[in-house]
Amino acid sequence: MQFPRLSLSDARFAPFAHPAREWNAMGWFEQMRIGCEERALAGLEWVARRRGGSEGQLTPHLATGIEGETAAFFHLRRKGYTVVARRWSSGDLPGDVDLIAWQGPMLCFVEVKTRTARDTNPAEITIDSHKRNTLRRLARQYVRQLPQETAPPVRFDVLSVYLVPGEKKELQHFEGAFGWSEREDY
Repeated sequence: MQFPRLSLSDARFAPFAHPAREWNAMGWFEQMRIGCEERALAGLEWVARRRGGSEGQLTPHLATGIEGETAAFFHLRRKGYTVVARRWSSGDLPGDVDLIAWQGPMLCFVEVKTRTARDTNPAEITIDSHKRNTLRRLARQYVRQLPQETAPPVRFDVLSVYLVPGEKKELQHFEGAFGWSEREDY
C-alpha cells in the first residue's frame, strides 16, 4: 500500500507552516516555562519558610528586597533578557549589582527598588548620586573581566517593584535611567 507524500506546504498543514505561528508557539512555550519556574521557586521558598530555613531568619526589609529582585528577574526573562548575574559583587569594591542581563548585544546593569507601599516619592527616585557612582564602578569592573576584546554597549536600568499587600504586583522598568557620568543623568 502506497501512502501519499505530505509536506508542510500542503494546504492541510498551512496553519502550522507559517513562520510567525512557529515563533508565537515557541514564545508561548518559553513564557509558560518561565511561569512554571517562577511558581516552582515560590513553592520552594514557601516550604523553606515553613521549615524555618534561612529565608525565615532574614529581617522583613531584606526578605522584601529579595522577593522584589526575584520578581524583577522573572520580569526581565519574560521580556527576553538573558540574566547572567544576581547580586553580583566584585569582592574588592563595596556594593553589589542586583541584576546583570543581556538584551541582545546590550549589557544592562539593573538596580531593583522594592516597596510595599506607595509613598509620595516613587522608588526609582531613591537612587542617589552615591549609588549611581557605586553601580558605575562595579559595571567597569564587570566589563573588564569579560573575555571580549572590546567592551559591549552598556546601559543602567532601574526596575521598581511594588509589592503592596492586597494588590497585584506592579513593575516599572526604566531603561537607560542614568549614564556613565552625572552629566548624562539630566
